[in-house]
Amino acid sequence: MKRTLYNDLINWKNSPSRKPLILQGARQVGKTWLMKEFGKNEFEQVVYLNFESSQRLKSLFVADFDIKRIISIIEIEVNHKIQSDKTLLIFDEIQEAEKGLTALKYFCEQAPQYYLIAAGSLLGVSLQKNNSFPVGKVDFLRMYPMSFFEFLENIGQNLLKTHLVANNWEIIAPFHEKLVELLRRYYFIGGMPEVVENYLQHENLSSVRAIQEKILMGYENDFAKYAPIEIVPKIRLVWHTLISQLAKENRKFIYGQIKKGARAKDFETAINWLIDAGLVLKVNCVEKPTMPLNAYINIDAFKLYMLDIGLLNATAKIDAKILLEKNNILTEFKGALTEQFVAQQLKINHEIYYWVAVNATAEVDFLIQCQNNIIPIEVKAEENLKSKSLKVFVEKYKPNTAIRTSMNPFRTQDWLTNMPLYSVYVIGLE
Repeated sequence: MKRTLYNDLINWKNSPSRKPLILQGARQVGKTWLMKEFGKNEFEQVVYLNFESSQRLKSLFVADFDIKRIISIIEIEVNHKIQSDKTLLIFDEIQEAEKGLTALKYFCEQAPQYYLIAAGSLLGVSLQKNNSFPVGKVDFLRMYPMSFFEFLENIGQNLLKTHLVANNWEIIAPFHEKLVELLRRYYFIGGMPEVVENYLQHENLSSVRAIQEKILMGYENDFAKYAPIEIVPKIRLVWHTLISQLAKENRKFIYGQIKKGARAKDFETAINWLIDAGLVLKVNCVEKPTMPLNAYINIDAFKLYMLDIGLLNATAKIDAKILLEKNNILTEFKGALTEQFVAQQLKINHEIYYWVAVNATAEVDFLIQCQNNIIPIEVKAEENLKSKSLKVFVEKYKPNTAIRTSMNPFRTQDWLTNMPLYSVYVIGLE
C-alpha cells in the first residue's frame, strides 16, 4: 500500500528541528501499518510498543520521566539495546499509558536524539481532557482514509494521478470516462485501507461490503468501550442519524431530527466525542466569507459528514450497481454522497466551511482559504451545471477563483472553472 503521508514522515525524520511526532486519526485508517512500514524502510531497527495491549507498559511513565530509566525498561521489554540514531520508537495507543502524553515533553527536552512517533485512535478525545499536554513540544500529523488519488496509485493508475496533480488537462481529456468509472468505484469502496487491500486482492464487492460492516461494528463497540457511559446512547443516536441528516436537501445538522425536542446542549458532547475520535467531519457555516474564515463561524450552523464515503454507503446499504451505473434512483441522496466525497478529499489539505446568504436564498457548498484567497466550491452530483448560488456569491464577493465540480470534464468560463469531481483533491494546492 502507498500512502501520501509517508513523504511527510520522511520530512519529519530529516528535519533539524524534529520533535516527537503525534500521528492522529480514527481507528482503521492505517496508522499502525504506516508507522511500521516507515520504520522498516527508513531505520535499522523498529521498537513497537502498544500500550493498549500490554498491562505492564501502561505504568511505564508513572514513577518519573527519567528517559534513561524509561529506555532501560523498554530495552528489557524488547530484549535488545536501543541505538538512538538507528531506531524508530513507536508508542501506539499512547493515550492508554498513564502520563504517556506528558512523557513526550521530556523526550523532546532531555533526549531529542530519539526518533519517536506516538499514535492513538482516540488521541483526539484524550487531548481534550488532558491538562498536561506538552504544548510546543511535539509535531503533529493527521491521517485520514485514502484519498481518491491514493486509491488511483494503489490500483496501478499512478500515471493518471500524476497528470491530475500537474493539471495536464489535454492529456487527461481522453481518459475522462475511465476516471468517472474509477470514481464511482471509489464511491462504493471508499478509502479504508483494509477495504482497499481486500479489493486489490479479490475484486469482490460483496467482500468489500462485509469488511466495511465489520469496521462499522467495531466503531459502535468503541462507543461503549471508550466513551463516558452517560453519553453512549447519545453518541449512537447522532451516529445513526447522519444518514438522514445528509439525505435532506438542506444538509445543515438539525438537532430535532435526532429526536423530537432535542436541543444543542443535549447532544453537543456526543457530537464532539465523534469529532475528536475522527469518526465524523464537521463543516461550519461562516456568516461572512472574509479572511480569516474561522473568525466568522456561526457556531449554531454546521454539517456533519462521515469519515469515509465507503462506510457511508455501507451504512445506507446502497447496492454497488446503483453507484457503478449512471441512474436516477438515489435522487437527493446522490447529492449527499457527492458532498461527502468532496468534503473527504478537501479535508485532507484544508479547513473547510460553507456559506449561506442572510436571506437563505443562496448557499455555497464549501469554502476553503488558500494563502490570500477564499475559494468557493459548488458541488454537482452529475452534469447539471446550473450554478445560481455560486453566481450570487461571485457577484457579491468577487473571489479570484470560483469552482464548480461535477461529472463534466475540465473547462473554464469567464467567471468560474469546472473541475471534474475526480480532481477535487488538487483544489487549492500549488
